[in-house]
Amino acid sequence: MRRQLTLGALVVLAGLTVAVAQQQAPLPPLPELTKVKDNLYVIAGSTPGPAFTGGNIGVLVTDTGVVLVDTKLPGYGRDILANIRKVTDKPVTMVINTHTHRDHTGSNEAFPATIDFVAQENTKANMMKMDAFKGDKAQFLPKRTYKDKMSLGSGKNRIDLFYFGPGHTNGDSWVLYPSLRVLQTGDLFARRDAPIIDRNNGGSGIEFPKTIGKAIAAIKDIDIVIPGHSPVTTPKDLQEYQRFLTEWVGAVEAAAKAGKSVDEAVSSINLAARYPGYTSENYKNAIAAVYAELGK
Repeated sequence: MRRQLTLGALVVLAGLTVAVAQQQAPLPPLPELTKVKDNLYVIAGSTPGPAFTGGNIGVLVTDTGVVLVDTKLPGYGRDILANIRKVTDKPVTMVINTHTHRDHTGSNEAFPATIDFVAQENTKANMMKMDAFKGDKAQFLPKRTYKDKMSLGSGKNRIDLFYFGPGHTNGDSWVLYPSLRVLQTGDLFARRDAPIIDRNNGGSGIEFPKTIGKAIAAIKDIDIVIPGHSPVTTPKDLQEYQRFLTEWVGAVEAAAKAGKSVDEAVSSINLAARYPGYTSENYKNAIAAVYAELGK
Protein backbone atom coordinates (compact mmCIF):
# COMPACT_ATOMS: atom_id res chain seq x y z
CA MET A 1 0.00 0.00 0.00
CA ARG A 2 2.81 2.40 0.89
CA ARG A 3 4.49 1.67 -2.46
CA GLN A 4 1.22 2.35 -4.33
CA LEU A 5 0.80 5.65 -2.52
CA THR A 6 4.37 6.62 -3.30
CA LEU A 7 3.96 5.80 -6.99
CA GLY A 8 0.68 7.71 -7.06
CA ALA A 9 2.31 10.73 -5.49
CA LEU A 10 5.12 10.60 -8.04
CA VAL A 11 2.61 10.50 -10.90
CA VAL A 12 0.75 13.52 -9.50
CA LEU A 13 4.03 15.37 -8.94
CA ALA A 14 5.13 14.60 -12.49
CA GLY A 15 1.81 15.91 -13.82
CA LEU A 16 2.12 19.11 -11.83
CA THR A 17 5.70 19.57 -13.05
CA VAL A 18 4.60 19.25 -16.67
CA ALA A 19 1.71 21.69 -16.11
CA VAL A 20 4.00 24.26 -14.47
CA ALA A 21 6.56 23.85 -17.23
CA GLN A 22 3.87 24.44 -19.85
CA GLN A 23 2.63 27.54 -18.05
CA GLN A 24 6.15 28.93 -17.77
CA ALA A 25 7.21 28.08 -21.33
CA PRO A 26 8.37 31.30 -22.99
CA LEU A 27 6.38 32.71 -25.87
CA PRO A 28 8.05 32.59 -29.29
CA PRO A 29 9.88 35.90 -29.86
CA LEU A 30 8.26 38.59 -31.97
CA PRO A 31 9.90 39.57 -35.24
CA GLU A 32 11.47 43.02 -35.37
CA LEU A 33 9.20 45.90 -36.29
CA THR A 34 9.85 46.93 -39.91
CA LYS A 35 8.85 50.00 -41.89
CA VAL A 36 6.18 49.62 -44.54
CA LYS A 37 6.10 53.27 -45.63
CA ASP A 38 6.67 56.65 -43.95
CA ASN A 39 4.95 56.52 -40.53
CA LEU A 40 3.51 53.00 -40.96
CA TYR A 41 5.24 49.88 -39.63
CA VAL A 42 4.40 46.21 -39.26
CA ILE A 43 5.21 43.62 -36.61
CA ALA A 44 5.07 40.48 -38.71
CA GLY A 45 2.74 37.61 -38.01
CA SER A 46 3.24 33.92 -38.61
CA THR A 47 1.36 30.80 -39.62
CA PRO A 48 0.28 28.26 -36.98
CA GLY A 49 3.16 26.17 -35.67
CA PRO A 50 5.80 26.16 -32.93
CA ALA A 51 6.74 29.78 -33.62
CA PHE A 52 3.16 31.07 -33.87
CA THR A 53 2.76 34.60 -32.49
CA GLY A 54 -0.49 35.67 -34.16
CA GLY A 55 -1.36 37.96 -37.04
CA ASN A 56 0.42 40.92 -38.57
CA ILE A 57 0.17 44.12 -36.53
CA GLY A 58 -0.08 47.47 -38.28
CA VAL A 59 1.63 50.28 -36.33
CA LEU A 60 0.73 53.81 -37.43
CA VAL A 61 2.66 56.59 -35.67
CA THR A 62 0.37 59.62 -35.74
CA ASP A 63 0.89 63.19 -34.50
CA THR A 64 -0.78 62.40 -31.18
CA GLY A 65 0.02 58.73 -30.57
CA VAL A 66 0.26 55.23 -31.96
CA VAL A 67 -2.58 53.30 -33.59
CA LEU A 68 -2.31 49.52 -33.55
CA VAL A 69 -4.23 47.27 -35.90
CA ASP A 70 -4.56 43.94 -34.05
CA THR A 71 -2.63 42.76 -30.99
CA LYS A 72 -1.53 39.15 -31.60
CA LEU A 73 -1.91 36.32 -29.07
CA PRO A 74 -2.21 36.91 -25.32
CA GLY A 75 1.01 37.76 -23.53
CA TYR A 76 2.66 39.90 -26.21
CA GLY A 77 1.81 43.36 -24.87
CA ARG A 78 5.25 44.06 -23.38
CA ASP A 79 7.05 42.87 -26.53
CA ILE A 80 4.76 44.91 -28.77
CA LEU A 81 5.50 48.04 -26.74
CA ALA A 82 9.24 47.31 -26.76
CA ASN A 83 9.11 47.13 -30.55
CA ILE A 84 7.19 50.39 -30.79
CA ARG A 85 9.73 52.14 -28.52
CA LYS A 86 12.36 51.54 -31.18
CA VAL A 87 10.69 54.12 -33.42
CA THR A 88 8.71 56.42 -31.07
CA ASP A 89 8.05 57.31 -27.43
CA LYS A 90 4.43 58.26 -28.18
CA PRO A 91 1.78 56.28 -26.29
CA VAL A 92 -0.61 53.82 -27.87
CA THR A 93 -3.89 55.72 -28.18
CA MET A 94 -6.01 53.36 -30.30
CA VAL A 95 -6.36 49.65 -31.06
CA ILE A 96 -8.35 48.51 -34.09
CA ASN A 97 -9.27 44.81 -34.15
CA THR A 98 -9.86 43.46 -37.66
CA HIS A 99 -11.90 40.55 -36.27
CA THR A 100 -12.60 38.54 -33.13
CA HIS A 101 -9.94 35.80 -33.06
CA ARG A 102 -7.50 35.66 -30.15
CA ASP A 103 -4.43 35.77 -32.42
CA HIS A 104 -5.59 39.29 -33.38
CA THR A 105 -7.20 40.42 -30.10
CA GLY A 106 -5.24 38.48 -27.49
CA SER A 107 -3.08 41.31 -26.14
CA ASN A 108 -5.77 44.01 -26.03
CA GLU A 109 -5.63 43.77 -22.25
CA ALA A 110 -1.97 44.89 -22.22
CA PHE A 111 -3.02 48.43 -23.09
CA PRO A 112 -4.82 50.98 -20.91
CA ALA A 113 -8.57 50.46 -20.85
CA THR A 114 -8.91 54.22 -21.37
CA ILE A 115 -7.62 54.08 -24.95
CA ASP A 116 -9.91 53.87 -27.97
CA PHE A 117 -10.74 50.27 -28.99
CA VAL A 118 -12.45 50.10 -32.40
CA ALA A 119 -14.02 47.31 -34.49
CA GLN A 120 -16.88 46.48 -36.82
CA GLU A 121 -20.12 46.04 -34.86
CA ASN A 122 -20.38 42.29 -35.53
CA THR A 123 -16.83 41.82 -34.29
CA LYS A 124 -17.71 43.47 -31.01
CA ALA A 125 -20.68 41.12 -30.66
CA ASN A 126 -18.41 38.15 -31.36
CA MET A 127 -15.77 39.35 -28.90
CA MET A 128 -18.41 39.69 -26.19
CA LYS A 129 -18.94 35.91 -26.41
CA MET A 130 -15.25 35.21 -25.70
CA ASP A 131 -14.16 34.27 -22.18
CA ALA A 132 -11.17 36.60 -22.67
CA PHE A 133 -13.55 39.59 -22.58
CA LYS A 134 -15.87 38.54 -19.78
CA GLY A 135 -16.08 40.19 -16.35
CA ASP A 136 -13.54 42.92 -15.71
CA LYS A 137 -11.92 42.14 -19.08
CA ALA A 138 -14.95 43.66 -20.82
CA GLN A 139 -13.19 47.01 -20.54
CA PHE A 140 -10.94 45.90 -23.42
CA LEU A 141 -13.84 45.41 -25.82
CA PRO A 142 -14.35 47.92 -28.65
CA LYS A 143 -15.79 51.21 -27.42
CA ARG A 144 -16.49 52.47 -30.95
CA THR A 145 -18.04 50.40 -33.71
CA TYR A 146 -19.27 50.95 -37.24
CA LYS A 147 -21.56 49.14 -39.67
CA ASP A 148 -20.21 49.74 -43.19
CA LYS A 149 -17.58 52.49 -43.07
CA MET A 150 -15.76 54.67 -40.55
CA SER A 151 -13.05 57.31 -40.96
CA LEU A 152 -10.59 58.06 -38.16
CA GLY A 153 -8.16 60.98 -38.08
CA SER A 154 -7.18 63.17 -41.02
CA GLY A 155 -4.37 63.83 -43.45
CA LYS A 156 -1.39 61.50 -43.05
CA ASN A 157 -3.02 60.15 -39.86
CA ARG A 158 -6.27 59.13 -41.53
CA ILE A 159 -7.53 55.56 -41.41
CA ASP A 160 -10.63 54.34 -43.26
CA LEU A 161 -12.40 51.17 -42.10
CA PHE A 162 -14.67 49.21 -44.43
CA TYR A 163 -16.97 46.23 -44.07
CA PHE A 164 -18.07 44.53 -47.30
CA GLY A 165 -19.71 41.36 -45.99
CA PRO A 166 -18.88 37.97 -44.47
CA GLY A 167 -15.83 35.90 -45.21
CA HIS A 168 -13.42 34.79 -42.51
CA THR A 169 -16.05 35.93 -39.95
CA ASN A 170 -19.09 38.20 -40.22
CA GLY A 171 -17.19 41.24 -38.94
CA ASP A 172 -13.96 41.48 -40.94
CA SER A 173 -12.60 45.01 -41.32
CA TRP A 174 -10.56 46.26 -44.24
CA VAL A 175 -8.14 48.92 -42.99
CA LEU A 176 -7.04 51.58 -45.46
CA TYR A 177 -4.27 54.12 -44.87
CA PRO A 178 -5.28 56.40 -47.77
CA SER A 179 -2.42 58.90 -47.71
CA LEU A 180 0.06 56.01 -47.74
CA ARG A 181 -1.84 53.96 -50.32
CA VAL A 182 -1.67 50.88 -48.07
CA LEU A 183 -4.45 48.36 -47.37
CA GLN A 184 -4.47 45.93 -44.42
CA THR A 185 -6.77 42.94 -44.97
CA GLY A 186 -6.88 41.02 -41.70
CA ASP A 187 -7.61 37.35 -42.37
CA LEU A 188 -9.75 37.99 -45.43
CA PHE A 189 -6.37 37.54 -47.14
CA ALA A 190 -4.33 35.64 -44.59
CA ARG A 191 -2.09 33.51 -46.78
CA ARG A 192 -2.06 31.74 -50.15
CA ASP A 193 -4.25 28.77 -49.30
CA ALA A 194 -7.90 27.90 -48.91
CA PRO A 195 -9.40 30.27 -46.36
CA ILE A 196 -10.18 29.69 -42.71
CA ILE A 197 -13.97 29.97 -42.46
CA ASP A 198 -15.26 30.53 -38.95
CA ARG A 199 -18.93 29.63 -39.29
CA ASN A 200 -19.47 29.95 -35.52
CA ASN A 201 -18.69 33.65 -35.90
CA GLY A 202 -20.67 34.16 -39.10
CA GLY A 203 -17.99 33.32 -41.65
CA SER A 204 -19.03 32.24 -45.16
CA GLY A 205 -17.05 30.33 -47.77
CA ILE A 206 -19.65 31.06 -50.45
CA GLU A 207 -19.50 34.81 -49.83
CA PHE A 208 -15.74 34.96 -49.23
CA PRO A 209 -14.59 35.66 -52.83
CA LYS A 210 -17.55 37.99 -53.39
CA THR A 211 -16.60 40.04 -50.33
CA ILE A 212 -13.01 40.36 -51.52
CA GLY A 213 -14.28 41.32 -54.97
CA LYS A 214 -16.37 44.14 -53.48
CA ALA A 215 -13.32 45.46 -51.64
CA ILE A 216 -11.16 45.39 -54.76
CA ALA A 217 -13.85 47.25 -56.71
CA ALA A 218 -14.37 49.89 -54.02
CA ILE A 219 -10.84 50.54 -52.70
CA LYS A 220 -8.65 52.10 -55.37
CA ASP A 221 -5.25 53.79 -55.41
CA ILE A 222 -3.29 51.37 -53.27
CA ASP A 223 0.27 50.18 -53.82
CA ILE A 224 0.85 47.92 -50.81
CA VAL A 225 -1.18 45.19 -49.10
CA ILE A 226 -0.60 43.90 -45.56
CA PRO A 227 -2.18 40.41 -45.31
CA GLY A 228 -3.28 38.74 -42.11
CA HIS A 229 -0.34 36.40 -41.59
CA SER A 230 1.98 36.49 -44.60
CA PRO A 231 4.55 39.07 -45.77
CA VAL A 232 3.63 42.51 -47.09
CA THR A 233 2.71 42.24 -50.76
CA THR A 234 0.93 44.01 -53.64
CA PRO A 235 -2.64 44.61 -54.87
CA LYS A 236 -1.88 42.25 -57.75
CA ASP A 237 -1.51 39.38 -55.27
CA LEU A 238 -4.81 40.29 -53.59
CA GLN A 239 -6.51 40.26 -56.99
CA GLU A 240 -4.98 36.87 -57.75
CA TYR A 241 -6.21 35.56 -54.40
CA GLN A 242 -9.74 36.67 -55.23
CA ARG A 243 -9.54 34.80 -58.55
CA PHE A 244 -8.18 31.72 -56.79
CA LEU A 245 -11.00 31.77 -54.22
CA THR A 246 -13.66 32.21 -56.88
CA GLU A 247 -12.31 29.19 -58.74
CA TRP A 248 -11.79 27.18 -55.57
CA VAL A 249 -15.33 27.79 -54.26
CA GLY A 250 -16.73 26.87 -57.67
CA ALA A 251 -14.78 23.61 -57.60
CA VAL A 252 -16.02 22.80 -54.09
CA GLU A 253 -19.63 23.50 -55.06
CA ALA A 254 -19.23 21.24 -58.12
CA ALA A 255 -17.76 18.46 -55.96
CA ALA A 256 -20.67 18.75 -53.53
CA LYS A 257 -23.19 18.64 -56.38
CA ALA A 258 -21.49 15.51 -57.72
CA GLY A 259 -21.95 13.83 -54.35
CA LYS A 260 -18.27 13.63 -53.50
CA SER A 261 -17.23 13.31 -49.87
CA VAL A 262 -14.99 15.92 -48.27
CA ASP A 263 -11.96 13.67 -48.68
CA GLU A 264 -12.85 12.98 -52.31
CA ALA A 265 -13.21 16.71 -52.95
CA VAL A 266 -9.81 17.37 -51.35
CA SER A 267 -8.20 14.81 -53.65
CA SER A 268 -9.95 16.04 -56.79
CA ILE A 269 -9.39 19.81 -56.47
CA ASN A 270 -5.95 20.75 -57.74
CA LEU A 271 -5.27 24.39 -58.63
CA ALA A 272 -1.49 24.26 -58.20
CA ALA A 273 -0.71 24.60 -61.89
CA ARG A 274 -2.64 27.87 -62.20
CA TYR A 275 -1.62 29.24 -58.80
CA PRO A 276 2.04 28.41 -58.14
CA GLY A 277 3.15 29.06 -54.60
CA TYR A 278 -0.27 28.28 -53.13
CA THR A 279 -0.59 25.48 -50.58
CA SER A 280 -3.45 23.10 -49.85
CA GLU A 281 -2.86 22.67 -46.11
CA ASN A 282 -6.29 24.04 -45.21
CA TYR A 283 -8.28 22.41 -48.00
CA LYS A 284 -9.95 19.77 -45.84
CA ASN A 285 -11.14 22.14 -43.11
CA ALA A 286 -12.26 24.75 -45.62
CA ILE A 287 -14.09 22.24 -47.84
CA ALA A 288 -15.84 20.80 -44.77
CA ALA A 289 -16.96 24.32 -43.83
CA VAL A 290 -18.35 25.02 -47.31
CA TYR A 291 -20.11 21.63 -47.35
CA ALA A 292 -21.73 22.47 -44.02
CA GLU A 293 -22.81 25.84 -45.40
CA LEU A 294 -24.35 24.05 -48.38
CA GLY A 295 -26.13 21.62 -46.06
CA LYS A 296 -24.11 18.63 -47.27
